[in-house]
Amino acid sequence: MLDRMLHQRGGILARFATAATVWTGSTAAFITAVAVVLVWLTTGPYFHWSDTWQLVINTGTTGVTFLMVFVIQRAQNKDGLAIQLKLNELVAAMQGASNRLIAVEDLSEQELKTLAEHFRRLAEMSKRDRSVTESHSVE
Repeated sequence: MLDRMLHQRGGILARFATAATVWTGSTAAFITAVAVVLVWLTTGPYFHWSDTWQLVINTGTTGVTFLMVFVIQRAQNKDGLAIQLKLNELVAAMQGASNRLIAVEDLSEQELKTLAEHFRRLAEMSKRDRSVTESHSVE
């Protein structure tokens, strides 16, 4: 029961995060933000440029920024995972490609550096080859 509730909440949160990132990246969102700032600026003389007047925009923008960090990060995590899955599928489906590269994002930083150095050497080897059809691999 709890699993189903969390799954449903995750679905609602995912839909909200997607809708929020789509909307905040829109022209309407930008126009709304500009309008809010313009309204705030034009009310400055009415409130005598008071500390409270300044606090309104500071608090509002801080709150929105704080929340958007998490919404954007969630969207980036989802996009990153989708890209990794697509790349894994390409590597798995491509004849001659090393299956060791599937889920390469799970390697440690040192392992990634070692692999990058290996690919740098492969690139050097392919530059020295006389034939453009010769292939080198991680294997």
